[in-house]
Amino acid sequence: MEKQQVINSSGLIRRRSGWAVTLLMLSVYLFAGVARAADNVVVQWNNAALQAIRDTRPGPPMVARGLAIVHTAMYDAWAAYDPLALGTQLGSELRRPASEHTEANKAQALSYAAYRALVDLYPTRRASFDALMASLGYDPADASVDPATPTGVGNRTAAAVLAFRHHDGANQLGDLTPGAYADYTGYAPINTPDTLADPNHWQPLSVPDGSGGFRVQKYVAPHWYKVTPFALTSAAQFRPEPPALFGSAEYAHQAKQVVKLSANLGDNDKAVAEYWADGPASETPPGHWALIAQFVSRRDHHTLDDDAKLFFALTNALLDSSIACWEAKRHYDYVRPISAIRKLYRDQPIRAWGGPGRGTQTILGQNWQPYQPLTFVTPPFAEYMSGHSTFSAAAATVLKKFTGSDSFGAVTLVRAGSSKVEPGIAPGNDVTLYWPTFEAAADEAGLSRRLGGIHFKDGDKAGRRVGKLIGKQTWRKALIYFNTRHARGNADDD
Repeated sequence: MEKQQVINSSGLIRRRSGWAVTLLMLSVYLFAGVARAADNVVVQWNNAALQAIRDTRPGPPMVARGLAIVHTAMYDAWAAYDPLALGTQLGSELRRPASEHTEANKAQALSYAAYRALVDLYPTRRASFDALMASLGYDPADASVDPATPTGVGNRTAAAVLAFRHHDGANQLGDLTPGAYADYTGYAPINTPDTLADPNHWQPLSVPDGSGGFRVQKYVAPHWYKVTPFALTSAAQFRPEPPALFGSAEYAHQAKQVVKLSANLGDNDKAVAEYWADGPASETPPGHWALIAQFVSRRDHHTLDDDAKLFFALTNALLDSSIACWEAKRHYDYVRPISAIRKLYRDQPIRAWGGPGRGTQTILGQNWQPYQPLTFVTPPFAEYMSGHSTFSAAAATVLKKFTGSDSFGAVTLVRAGSSKVEPGIAPGNDVTLYWPTFEAAADEAGLSRRLGGIHFKDGDKAGRRVGKLIGKQTWRKALIYFNTRHARGNADDD
């Protein structure tokens, strides 16, 4: 479903007894990373990163790390032109005199930092990064590291961040075991595509490849718990309590809940499930929240200074979310709903969504399927806890802290028939999704995975709780680097 965003361009506010009712005049723009002429370089480079992600299709953990690297390199370059801020790698070593704290110098330094980081992360997309540099008036071949120049500042900060992150446990370079981001911890699934030997554990599935064949899922990033975090004290710092085990009433109940949702999918449910899906060829969940940050930047008329800080804090919260979430996924290695439901309801008639265009039907339990495209019927990694929920709650918390308010006020129009699961059929009518607050958007993102049939309620709720904790801890760490109280946000644990 195409992402469209409705934003407020003006409003009339009536106040009654301490609360406000806002009447909004709304305008529409495509919410898919479309650059605007007025965007500062932070947003422009964020868009370049998101497009590279769509083109190269890394998994969500790698997306979160890549965005954090780009925006940390940019933040560290920006810090050289602030009287108080500290860089993450070089501290105040590159601090420039106040006379050099110009918008032009900042934009140049940040652009070189972003360019170097992006070329390192997505080398096959170098031509597009070169094109953006040229459009900004910069020479991508200028490799100066002279700290007295903006180019040198940007190149040096990127080099320092990359030197640190090249050995952070992600295996980007394939030096821990052959293959970029390849697992080096020896993970092997307990179950096979044909046999669910242990219904407490993840089962790789054999799924259509879109070309008439099938492929067996391979777990994405089972080693991610070894990646160095930004603010977490350890990958397991916020590990949630264990999920329900097979044979318990709770295990059966959570499966029953997912089946019930499947049987009652309406237009709004399907729109929510697909809007937040963020599957292959998208910017993935971390990138989706970067798009939301772009919305906030435009809504609040951010300066380059604002966005250097916002995207730094946001993307590092997303990085830590990926680490904490994948640590729980690896530790519990928990079963997905599709495997549990097919096991529990085998040879039993159930009422559920029957597949594209078929609506709710009575089917045998072993034929149950989530509301997802057949080529991506369920994600290739364990269920507990939900990545969407963790990423979203962490990002929403940072946005709330940065802006000093939970107010979001965004609307998305999902066009009738725009579904990728049921093209031309769902939703039956246009659906408008509205989020008054960042938390409401994060909660809906978590719920979307239950509506889509790929998470249990406990996996969603655990992710929300952990994400909020990560967002708060990341914000406190970011304030240390800002080295000043943020003008709007704060470190309070409200």
